[in-house]
Amino acid sequence: MSWITWDRNLKIRLLGETLFNMLFWMYFPFLTIYFSESIGVVEAGFMMTAPAIISIFGGMIGGYFADEYGRRNIMILGSFMQAMFFALFALSVSPWIDYIAFVGISLGKAFYRPASSAMVADLVSEKERRNVFATFASANNIGAIFGPFLGAVLFFQYRTELLWSCTFIASLYFGIILLLMRETMLIQKSKKKTTALSVIKDQWKSYFHILKDKVYLYYIVGGMFITISIMQLDLYLALYVKNYVPAQQLFSIGDWSFSLNSEQIFGWMIGLNGLLFVLLVIPITKRINGWSDRNALVLAASLSGIGMFSVGLSTNIWLLFILTVIFTIGEIIHGPVVQNFVVSYAPKSAIGQYIGASDLQYSFGRFIAPFTVILSSVFPPMFIFGFILLCACISTLFYIRMFNFIDKEEIGT
Repeated sequence: MSWITWDRNLKIRLLGETLFNMLFWMYFPFLTIYFSESIGVVEAGFMMTAPAIISIFGGMIGGYFADEYGRRNIMILGSFMQAMFFALFALSVSPWIDYIAFVGISLGKAFYRPASSAMVADLVSEKERRNVFATFASANNIGAIFGPFLGAVLFFQYRTELLWSCTFIASLYFGIILLLMRETMLIQKSKKKTTALSVIKDQWKSYFHILKDKVYLYYIVGGMFITISIMQLDLYLALYVKNYVPAQQLFSIGDWSFSLNSEQIFGWMIGLNGLLFVLLVIPITKRINGWSDRNALVLAASLSGIGMFSVGLSTNIWLLFILTVIFTIGEIIHGPVVQNFVVSYAPKSAIGQYIGASDLQYSFGRFIAPFTVILSSVFPPMFIFGFILLCACISTLFYIRMFNFIDKEEIGT
C-alpha cells in the first residue's frame, strides 16, 4: 500500500508530523543535559519522571474522548496545547518555567497520540497496518537524522529561536488539522456531560477491567521494561557520553583530521539512530512481516538490551556507532509490531481506550527510566548498563509468557 494511495487525513499527518519532528529532535535529546546542568543531576532525574505520570492521565482522557467525540477533535486539542506550551518555553526566563512548558508539551502529545493511532485503525485494513505504522515511524525519524546534529549547537546557543520555530510549526499543523482533516470514527456515540475528574475515574475503572486480561497485562509489563531500555538513548546515554567519552578523531586524511567532542558524539549517535529508522524501518518491517509477533518482540528486546549494555564496554567512537546500530534495530522491530498488536487485539468499539491503556507501558517506562540518571550519581556506569540489560531481559520473559498464554487460550477454544 503506497502512501500515494492513502486517505488525505493520513497524508496530512505524515507531512505534518514529519515536519514537526524535525524540530522536536533539535531540543528533546538535550533536555537531560540542560536540566542537570541548570538544576542538578539528581533533581533532573526526578524532574524527568513527572511528564510520564502526567502522560498517563493525558492518555486516559485522550483515549476516552477519541472514542466518545471523535479522533479529529482530540488531535486538534493536543496540537493546540503543544503550540501554546512551546510559546511559553520560548518566552521563559527560568529553567522552572522551561520545565512547566516541557510538561505541558508532553501532556499535549499524550492527548494527541491515542486519537491519531485510532485514526489509522479507522482508515487502514488490518493487513496493511504494520506497513503504515512503519511508514510513519520512518517519516517521523527523518528529523532524528538532522535534528541532533543541529540541536547540539542550536539548543544551547540559539534556544529561543529554535523554540519559536517549534511554536510556528505546531501552530501551522493545528490550523491544517482544523481546516483540512475530516472525522474518521464511523460510529458516533451519544454525547454526555463529563468532567476531567469523572473521565479519569471512569478510565481507571476501564483500565482495571482491560488489565484483568492477562494477555494485555503481560503486554503492558513487557512493553514497560523494554521502554526503560530504549529511553536511555535520551537519558543516561547522554550523561554517559558527556562524562566518560572523550573528544576523538573521526576521520584523518594526511594532515587533515575531523574530530568530535563528547556532545557532538552524542548528537551523531542520535542522528545515526534516526538515519537507521528512515532507511531501515520499512525494509525491516517488510522482512519480518511473515514472522510471528512473539519472535519479533523477543528479538527486539534482546537487541535493545545487549546493544545498550555493550555501550558501557567501550568509549571508542566507531564501536559506539556500531552498538547504536544494534540497539536501534531492536527499536525498529519493536515499534510497528506493538502498534499493530494493540489495534488488532482491541475490540473495535474501544480502540481508543485500548490504545490509551497501551500507552501505560510507555508512561510507566518513562517514569522509571530517568532513575538511571539519579543512580548515576552514586553507581558506576557498568552498574547502570547492567540494570538496563536486566530490564530488557525481563521484557523478553514477559513477552514469552504473554504468547504462551495466548497459545493456551487458543488450544482451550
